[in-house]
Amino acid sequence: MAEIDEDRADALFHALADRTRRDILRRVLAGEHSVSALAEKYDMSFAAVQKHVAVLEKAGLIVKRRDGRQQMASGDVEAVRSVSSMLDEIEQIWRGRIARIDDILAAEVTDNP
Repeated sequence: MAEIDEDRADALFHALADRTRRDILRRVLAGEHSVSALAEKYDMSFAAVQKHVAVLEKAGLIVKRRDGRQQMASGDVEAVRSVSSMLDEIEQIWRGRIARIDDILAAEVTDNP
């Protein structure tokens, strides 16, 4: 994986490592929300919610746009798919290692019945 891909992976998984950010992402993937409306859903300050949204935006998981005085946030499905793709890649590496262990164990059983 290229360095830029590793940096992107770090940003994506950092953003998803927080419960509130995952919840915000779920909401904006279901539909566009104003950041003000999102802030009403959480027991934290508006500024704290803005910071969570900023982390998600920096990671590329959400997109913001202005609508008058409001900042509207929506989820980027392609970014979520890229996270899924990264996890699939890791899973394939793990499955390959398990398959090799299975082959070694099967060979040992055949050699030492």
